[in-house]
Amino acid sequence: MFGACLWDHCKFQLPCIFFSVENYYVYHLFDRVIDRETLQNGAAAPGSKSRIPPLGTLGFGQKHDATADIPLDTMSDSKSREKELATWEADLKRREKDIKRREDAVAKTGVPDDDKNWPPFFPIIHHDIAKEIPVHAQRLQYLAFASWLGMVLCLVFNLIAVIVCWIKGGGVKIFFLATIYVLLGCPLSYVLWYRPLYRAMRTDSAMRFGWFFLFYLIHIGFCIFAAIAPPIVFHGKSLTGILAAIDVFDDHVLVGIFYLVGFALFCLESLLSLWVVQKIYLYFRGNK
Repeated sequence: MFGACLWDHCKFQLPCIFFSVENYYVYHLFDRVIDRETLQNGAAAPGSKSRIPPLGTLGFGQKHDATADIPLDTMSDSKSREKELATWEADLKRREKDIKRREDAVAKTGVPDDDKNWPPFFPIIHHDIAKEIPVHAQRLQYLAFASWLGMVLCLVFNLIAVIVCWIKGGGVKIFFLATIYVLLGCPLSYVLWYRPLYRAMRTDSAMRFGWFFLFYLIHIGFCIFAAIAPPIVFHGKSLTGILAAIDVFDDHVLVGIFYLVGFALFCLESLLSLWVVQKIYLYFRGNK
């Protein structure tokens, strides 16, 4: 048999086992099924991707020749991988340049060089918690943002209630005071405590956190003062607190209802602010 002759010829070569299955032999070194003609000619069938080189190159009849196993079907794969690596490297460099540009802008001015995007209908500030705040701090930042929006709502509704009181004969002075509260309170609350917190969450700056805590405590004090509305300035009617609501309820029930709603809003804002400052303080202490 051909298998027996071949074994006697290469008994000192690499161990190979051949056995006959009709006209095919199983060559265990390469785990291929090849026919008699392929073994004799040392060539693969046309269109085949077999990695078996001719018999002469495998060391048959030569004592110390090494076996070469070079896959022919990996050339195209290596080229495609090189292209993918080059594309990935270019994208990585682009991202690094973009991050470096943002870091330089923040380091120089403290303000990101992005366009204003909030509110969507009339953008006046840049605000993007989902992209600029770390994931573990986004929930706290959203709570602080809700607190700032609550402050804006309280001041706007306070102005509406004071306008109703002014129409019912409350006097024009309280209207001007309520207008000043809105015009100064909304931007100052953003500049003095919300924006420092936003930047502190981005950069983890202890100084910005300290700035936030200082002015946020003032904010909480104002909310509690507004919820009470003691008769200090113009009998307290420029703020919709509980004392002012009781005072105006006897004269005008409608005005009293507006003032009671304003009192409820200031109470909710005070409670929310106390909860937010507690959460942020625990976060600050946990990171330091």
